[in-house]
Amino acid sequence: MQIHSSFINGRYSTPNSKKINVINKFDGRVVSKVTYCTEEDIEEAISTSKLAFEEYKNFSAGKRYDLIAKLVALLEVKKEDFATLIAQEAGKPISYARAEVLRCVSTLKFALEESRRVGGTVVPMDFSHGENRNSFTQKFPIGPIIAIAPFNFPLNLALHKIAPALACGCSIVLKPSPYTPLSSLLFAELVEQAGFPKGVLNVVLCSNEQSEYLVKHETFKMLSFTGSPKIGWMLKNIAGKKKVTLELGGNAAVIVDDSVDIKKIADDIAVGAYLYAGQICISTQRIIVEQSIYAEFKELLIGAIQNIAIGDPLDEQTIVGPLIDKEHLRRVESWVEESKNSGATILCGGRVLNEDQNLYEPTLIENHSNTDLVFCEEVFGPVATISSFKDFNEAITLVNDSKFGLQAGVFSNRLDRIKQAFNELEVGAVLVNSIPGFRIDHMPYGGVKDSGLGKEGLIYAISDMTEEKLLVL
Repeated sequence: MQIHSSFINGRYSTPNSKKINVINKFDGRVVSKVTYCTEEDIEEAISTSKLAFEEYKNFSAGKRYDLIAKLVALLEVKKEDFATLIAQEAGKPISYARAEVLRCVSTLKFALEESRRVGGTVVPMDFSHGENRNSFTQKFPIGPIIAIAPFNFPLNLALHKIAPALACGCSIVLKPSPYTPLSSLLFAELVEQAGFPKGVLNVVLCSNEQSEYLVKHETFKMLSFTGSPKIGWMLKNIAGKKKVTLELGGNAAVIVDDSVDIKKIADDIAVGAYLYAGQICISTQRIIVEQSIYAEFKELLIGAIQNIAIGDPLDEQTIVGPLIDKEHLRRVESWVEESKNSGATILCGGRVLNEDQNLYEPTLIENHSNTDLVFCEEVFGPVATISSFKDFNEAITLVNDSKFGLQAGVFSNRLDRIKQAFNELEVGAVLVNSIPGFRIDHMPYGGVKDSGLGKEGLIYAISDMTEEKLLVL
């Protein structure tokens, strides 16, 4: 069995004795063993990232474009390999894993386009004591970046950090999740094959303590983190003078009013709640339905949930695969039990389907308390709640009754309600007649409140990874 180590300065580091297993999340087989960084590996990752930046920042936009174009071509050849690897190490249904890889190609293509558009602005000067002067700004890459990526989109969420860095001239050190390090390591091989300077992308497999050391290190000029709010805000506090972008959790809500055809949307909302066992930051977790259609919609939704395929991620029909590990399985089980014991009604699901395979049944809960964990926290599992509203103002209040604010969906054909939702919902994005889980990789993506700080999406990330410098003539 192959043992993977960190990818630093264009090569794999020497494996050491501290090894962990990367397992197939469905059947428990060991996919690979990985070995954590030594202190020497960490220092090499830092120093080579700094050296690579000094070289790469001077590449022309055209040269960066050509390298990224080679990288796109290499990834397209390896699409199925990446999809299978993601399905195994992340437990992601193979159809959704393929969709992730296609999004990765798109993310890189957006970077390709933006690499030739990292420009500045003309600043008007020809008045007052600036007469007869001209001025413009130019964007310069800020320096090496430290990035931390989660398990649920092990390649595309890494690329939301890597791709803009490559487009604008920064080097980057990436720490992937220990659950899912293999796809990032395989991608680092492609970066090397494409001909980027060694050290432009270093992928480090390291402990939490080593991660904190990297975040604190003065070499890095920006932290880009995707993960839990608890860890994200802690890292921000220790990051020092760095720029910080945080993409954190959510408990996304969707409002359904009586102006829409509920038969057409029940299936979409069911998939939006339970796809990939709900392990998506913008999974539909809170479903809020107008009272006049509540009973009918509830029955349609239960029917849609019961038709969802559960099982092996490598089965083409699977929508709900395994949770990432036993700890998450037990947490989801305990949260549902807490809600049930406090008086909630389990409309469907509510049990572990197969403990060995980390499968939890798609679960829908009503009559819950707004203080139940399944409502007020991020479940990150195949669990959703459903409740009703009489007045649209009440629906807005229910959505906003959350410490999170990432994205929300509003199913309505009433323009007045759509306008009100956009003006009043405390979220980073409002999706009209769509589940909140919609995302295209160039769009601004980020939340408010505990859901994060800053935006991802290629031009928005590039803006954070560059500094504008003014020239006056």
